Amino acid sequence: MKSFTVLLCLFATVSHAALAEGWSLWSPREEAKPEGVVSETGGHGGKGALILETGEGEQWIGCWTRTLPVEGGKHYQFSAWKKASAMPTARRSVYARILWQDENGKNVTWEEPAKQGYAKGSVPRAEPEYPKVTDGEANEWVHCESTLRAPVKARQAKIELYLQWAPNARVEWSDVALAAVPPPAPRKVRLATIHLQPKEGKNPADKPPQYAPLIAEAAQQKADLVVLGETLTYYGTGKTMAECAESVPGPSTEYFGRLAKEHGLYIVAGLVEREGKTLYNTAALLGPDGALVGKYRKVTLPRGEIEHGITPGHDYPVFDTRFGKVGMMVCYDGFFPEVARALTIHGAEVIAWPVWGCNPMLAAARACENHVYIVSSTYTDSSKSQWMISGIFDHYGDVLAKADVFGTLAIAEVDLNEPAHWNSLGDFKAQIQSHRPPALKE
Repeated sequence: MKSFTVLLCLFATVSHAALAEGWSLWSPREEAKPEGVVSETGGHGGKGALILETGEGEQWIGCWTRTLPVEGGKHYQFSAWKKASAMPTARRSVYARILWQDENGKNVTWEEPAKQGYAKGSVPRAEPEYPKVTDGEANEWVHCESTLRAPVKARQAKIELYLQWAPNARVEWSDVALAAVPPPAPRKVRLATIHLQPKEGKNPADKPPQYAPLIAEAAQQKADLVVLGETLTYYGTGKTMAECAESVPGPSTEYFGRLAKEHGLYIVAGLVEREGKTLYNTAALLGPDGALVGKYRKVTLPRGEIEHGITPGHDYPVFDTRFGKVGMMVCYDGFFPEVARALTIHGAEVIAWPVWGCNPMLAAARACENHVYIVSSTYTDSSKSQWMISGIFDHYGDVLAKADVFGTLAIAEVDLNEPAHWNSLGDFKAQIQSHRPPALKE
């Protein structure tokens, strides 16, 4: 193989001669193997590149691969630059993969027992890792970077850089690195939900104060995020949704903003929003500075809200907070996988969910199919129904905590930097980008 200068570092700087060794081109079928080219002058910064190119047809699948020594139990930062041509679905065609192996090139297991899907106490295999590969624009250099932990039994890492399923396509990989790094600090966050039917009063302004004592209690338990109910200023008023509508920001967000600032936390409140002649079912996120961080307008509307004259939203915003990225959905959104998936694709780590009622199995599905924490706040009486709960769902769809009695709250602490490893799939969330299907064409 020709000499090239793609930077590959591990622990220390390696020589030019070492850079020329170890890379090979692999494909499961010779007739589907892309053409591999080593460029000494290409790449990001002109220091060299590993190139894959395809011709006509969609059959192509192949990768540049190299195996490097690692020390089990340590963390490693994978980084690379890549530039890809235009292709039908680049995220499915261009990706990186890392396999953890023992000294003989065999797959290793994780050290901890399985959580799901295997016999109690069994230890699952360490499945391939999928470092984050940013899409970017066609023919522009994009930097890719992820921190991964090697299983204790791992002695080497096999790096794979792919191009597949795209006709007449080209990708350059350069400055590929796998370097030992300190373990990332935990990102622990305390998520809380309030289980309350705000029955007192017949006016919208009567409703927000009923949450104040429970928000104070959540603050005493060091909550970072507190989720309240859906359209809470409408609940139990006997009025129409239009009569309960208000601007966002407006009086209710000002009230909850003061509480958020007083207690130094984030609050999500469900409201009926009016913007001119248009009404929305909205979830508002208030920050510890008292300001409106952002809002989400419910996209999927049940027939009752349509009959009230509500208009659907169109966007799936995700907001930065001091602890991570938060998305919101509202009630009926949970019946449809597209909403939680869109929020996850946009980076949500936690989804706040004011929900009048829903099937809790759907809540578990939305959480586990996206590896995202979901915090629901409902008006359903869990003692009389197997319908919705006010709770915190984890990456496996399990309920970490729930509030069974009205006028109480549930709280759970999670680490947003701790990936969940599914049996037979590994870190599924990392695979969503490259494995999810192309968007439906309507």
